[in-house]
Amino acid sequence: MSDFAAAPLVLTLTLDDAAHTYFNALRRQHFPPKINYLAAHLTLFHHLPGAELAAVCRELEACCQEMEPLPLQVSGLRSLGRGVAFTLQHPELLALHRQLQQRFAAHLTPQDQQKLQPHITVQNKVDPAVARQLLTDLQADFAPFCAVGTGLHLWAYRGGPWESVRRFQFVDDPAVR
Repeated sequence: MSDFAAAPLVLTLTLDDAAHTYFNALRRQHFPPKINYLAAHLTLFHHLPGAELAAVCRELEACCQEMEPLPLQVSGLRSLGRGVAFTLQHPELLALHRQLQQRFAAHLTPQDQQKLQPHITVQNKVDPAVARQLLTDLQADFAPFCAVGTGLHLWAYRGGPWESVRRFQFVDDPAVR
């Protein structure tokens, strides 16, 4: 592992392969290529302290040992003004976020202290008219569907592409807990 002490840590929810492939294909198609450094993702926290990497990893490991995969409802689309995102819902995802907010409270930025509004961005930083058109196009044949949250992924943010630090899987078998 590289030295992550100076880099803020980003925490995302990992998705099942089918959902990840679907959202990633849309992102590759509609996100400006020059700034599309990342695969499609659902961000839980934007800035955890890299200097506390060992403690952060311990907390995430413990948390994931208590979690089963989360069946998420992809419930709609929303405008980001200069982009488009899919909205996702599940009460346990919000509960997980609140639990982690409590565990990391001393280190959270104002952005990460807010209530989570789960979404996956497939377009951003485009002309508002282009974003409105994509929203209209995607809404035309949208039907809610399911995706599965399979675990957590911790990343180091270094200004451009994120650097993978570690993945934490949710426990599939309750007997393991």
